[in-house]
Amino acid sequence: MRKLLFFIVFVFLPGIESRSQEVDSLNYLDAIEQGGDTLPHKEIGPVFVFPRKEFKSKRFERRYWRLVHKVKKVYPYAKKAGELLERYEADYLAATDRKVKRGYIKQAEKELFDEYGPQLKKLSISEGRILIKLIDRQTGHTSYELIKDLKGGLSAFFWQGIARLFGNNLKDEYDPYTEDRMIEEIIFFIDAGMI
Repeated sequence: MRKLLFFIVFVFLPGIESRSQEVDSLNYLDAIEQGGDTLPHKEIGPVFVFPRKEFKSKRFERRYWRLVHKVKKVYPYAKKAGELLERYEADYLAATDRKVKRGYIKQAEKELFDEYGPQLKKLSISEGRILIKLIDRQTGHTSYELIKDLKGGLSAFFWQGIARLFGNNLKDEYDPYTEDRMIEEIIFFIDAGMI
């Protein structure tokens, strides 16, 4: 019995010790040496701190959350419009033939309306107003300028008249610092995945 115990202790014990001394690379922390000291170092992403949202009244809180809902609804449309403009702008500007330019415009319109056509027709007036501002934010051009550059002045004048009938203005510009500060904050939260 002693021989068996002796055999087990001397055969398996060294194997246990050698396994416990294996290097575990997953638990290492980056370090920086400063003045002879080794200090742990870990890169972390930026942390944004916003004041806690305290509303002046229940009415203001309801208005804010309605604005959040509207921005979440129209923001994907503005992003898609910005992507399409970026994709087709270089080819459009490089083309010299009017037929080719019209082809690019029709292709972009078709792509946009195939994907979002029914939803765009159901937008409310206030959602349309937000969309006009977000298109300016995404593209750097007002909706009026885009229509005028791509479809012509007469078409831009027509659509501006229609927008004015419904209380909107295609020439509205996006101002993230004063007038549209809350929309900018909501977009930041949407992009960060917090809303």
